[in-house]
Amino acid sequence: MRKHYRYYDLIMAAFVTVLVCSNLIGPAKVTQISMPLLGTLTFGAGVLFFPISFIFGDILTEVYGYAASRRVIWAGFTGLAFASIMAWMIVALPPAPFWQNQHEYEVAFGSTWRISLAGLVAFAVGEFVNSFVMAKMKVWSAGKHLWQRTIASTVFGEAIDTIMFVPLAFWNTGIIPNDKIPLVIGAQIISKILIEVAFTPAVYKVVAFLKRVENEDFYDTHTDFSPFKL
Repeated sequence: MRKHYRYYDLIMAAFVTVLVCSNLIGPAKVTQISMPLLGTLTFGAGVLFFPISFIFGDILTEVYGYAASRRVIWAGFTGLAFASIMAWMIVALPPAPFWQNQHEYEVAFGSTWRISLAGLVAFAVGEFVNSFVMAKMKVWSAGKHLWQRTIASTVFGEAIDTIMFVPLAFWNTGIIPNDKIPLVIGAQIISKILIEVAFTPAVYKVVAFLKRVENEDFYDTHTDFSPFKL
C-alpha cells in the first residue's frame, strides 16, 4: 500500500494547475523584451511559467521518488488533454448572434490540434526525462549536491521538451519562419534553465521542509522506470 503523505496531493494539484494555466493562457500572447547583453528576446508568455512544472517535478522526485512523480505527470497529462479538448469544443460551438467576441475567443483559446498535440507529447517526454535523470543522479551521488541534479535534469528535460515542441507545433506553418526555429528553441531552453537556477534556493528550502514533515527521502534503487505504470 502506498504511504500516505500530508502534502503530496497538494503538490499534485499545484503541478496540474501551473501546467494547465501555462499551456492554456500563456501561448495566446507573444511578448518581446530587451535584455542587457542578450538584446531583444521574443517568446510566448507561457514560457515564464511552464518551467515551474519542471521545478515541481524535481521536488516530487527528490522527496517521494520517481514512481510518485510518474503519477503526477500522468495527472498533469490528463488535465492538459481535457483542457485542450474542452477549449476546442467551446471554440467550435456556434456563437449566439448577439455575441460579438468569437474572434477574440478563438485567438485566446483556439490553439490548433497540431499545437495541442505537440504540447502534450513534448510535455510527457520532457517530464519523464527530467524525473528519470533526477532519480538516477540522486542514487549515483548518494543524495549529495541537489543543485547539480535539479539543473542537470532541467537541461535534459526542458531541452527535449523544447526541441520536440517547437518543430512539431510550428514547422512549415508560417507562424514562425523555419529558419528562425533554431533561434526560438535556443532562447527558450536558455530562459527555462535560468528560471530553474533562479528558483534553486527556494527548491532547497521546500525539499528540506518536505523531507522533514513527510519523513521521506526516497532513493530509486529498485524502481521500475517504465513511464507506462501508475
